[in-house]
Amino acid sequence: MTVARVPAGHRGILVVGGGIAGITAAVEAAEAGYEVTIVEKNPYLGGRVAQLNKYFPKLCPPYCGLEINFQRIRKEPRVRFFTLAEVEKIEGGPGDFDATIVLHPRYVNDRCTACNACVAVCPVDRPNEFNYGMGTTKAIYLPHEMAVPMKYVIDGTACQLTECARCVAACPYDAIDLAMQPRTLTLKVGAVVMATGWKPYDAARIDNLKFGRYPNVITNVMLERLAAPNGPTRGKILRPSDGKPVGSAAFIQCAGSRDVNHLGYCSGICCLASLKEAVYLREQNPDAKAHIFYIDLRTPGTYEFFSKKVLSDPNVSIMKGKVARIEEDPATRDLIVEAEDVLGATKTRLTVDLVVLATGMTPSLEGTKPPAAGVALDADSFVVPDASGAGIFTAGCARSPVDVATATQEGTAAALLAIQAIQGAARR
Repeated sequence: MTVARVPAGHRGILVVGGGIAGITAAVEAAEAGYEVTIVEKNPYLGGRVAQLNKYFPKLCPPYCGLEINFQRIRKEPRVRFFTLAEVEKIEGGPGDFDATIVLHPRYVNDRCTACNACVAVCPVDRPNEFNYGMGTTKAIYLPHEMAVPMKYVIDGTACQLTECARCVAACPYDAIDLAMQPRTLTLKVGAVVMATGWKPYDAARIDNLKFGRYPNVITNVMLERLAAPNGPTRGKILRPSDGKPVGSAAFIQCAGSRDVNHLGYCSGICCLASLKEAVYLREQNPDAKAHIFYIDLRTPGTYEFFSKKVLSDPNVSIMKGKVARIEEDPATRDLIVEAEDVLGATKTRLTVDLVVLATGMTPSLEGTKPPAAGVALDADSFVVPDASGAGIFTAGCARSPVDVATATQEGTAAALLAIQAIQGAARR
C-alpha cells in the first residue's frame, strides 16, 4: 500500500458520498469558491438515483438531474472526486480536519476509452450489482451506460487477475493494470459533509414474504431496474421466472418497515414509490392490474395530487391490511397473496403474476464504525445531525429517509453550513 500526501487549504471541504445529496453539496460549495473532494465507495458517481427509472417530483429519468450536476462538476476545477474510495478516519476540528482515505484498485487507468474489447475476452461472470443481481456482467465491466467516470473496472474478488490477463492483451490502449495496489491519501480540510446514502433493507429476512425463494417476488428497487431503459430487460416489465409480460402485480407496503422485528420506522417514500411503479406497469400494459396492500397510505404534502391521480385508475386497487403469506403455484409460478382486509373485516386471497415488496431504506453506515469521533449514529444507524458547530454536517439519507428533492435541498444546506464552519474557524 502506497501513501501520498494531498495538500489542501483550510478552505477545503470533504464530501463523503457521491450520490445526489453529496454531488449537490459539492457543486454548490465549489461554485461558492471552495475546494471540494468527493469520496465515493462505488466505481461511479450518482448513487441510488442512477439506478432509478424515474424520480419525483416530475417523474424525470435519473440523468435529467444527474447529468446537469455532472456537467457542473466537469466545468468546475474546484471539484475532484475519487471513486472506489472509502474514508478510513477523520481527526481534528473545524478548519483543521485530517482525513485518511483508502483508494481501492480499479485495475483500469485513465487511458480507457470504454471500447468494450476487454469484455469480449473475459471468461468470468459475476452478479450485476447495478441491476440488484438480475443478470451478470463480466469480471471487467462498465457499471452502466452513463457511468461517471466513463471507464471500466475490474471486480478483484471475481477476476483471476494475472492468472488470466486476457483483457490486458485485448486492450488496444494499454489501459489495464493488474498490478494496481490500494493507496492511502491524507487530506486537510476545513469541514466535512456526510452524504453516505442508503441501501435497501434485506427482504430475505422477512420469512413470510418469500423473497429469494420465489423468483417472481421482487423488491421495489428491482422493479425500478426492470422498468429502466438500461435495465436487464431494456425497460420491459417481465417476470423473472419465465420472461412473461406482467399482467397483474401486488405491491406490498411496509415490507419489513414499522415492524419491531425488522425496521421500527417508516421510510416515508415507499407508498409513493409503489404508486409510481403501478404507473410504470399500467403504461406498459393497458389491461394490467395493480393491487396495493398498505398499512397507512402516506403521500405527504405536494405529492397528494399524484396519489389521487393514480388511484383514480380503475385498474389500480388498494386494500388496507398486512399480507400474512405468499404461496407459489408450482405449475404456473403465479403467486397467491393472502392478506387481511382491515376495512372489510375479512381475509382475501389474490393470484397475481408478480409481487413487489416495498422494502425500507436503511443507512449505508449500518454495521460500520463512524469515520470520525464527531459523527454519532442513532439506534437505527442514521447520522445524528450535529448542531454543535463541530464542522461535520449531514445531508440526504445519511440522516433520515428522504426523496430526491429533499436530498438535494439538504445537500445545498450542508454546503452552506460547511462554508460557515470554515469561515467561523478562520475568524477564531
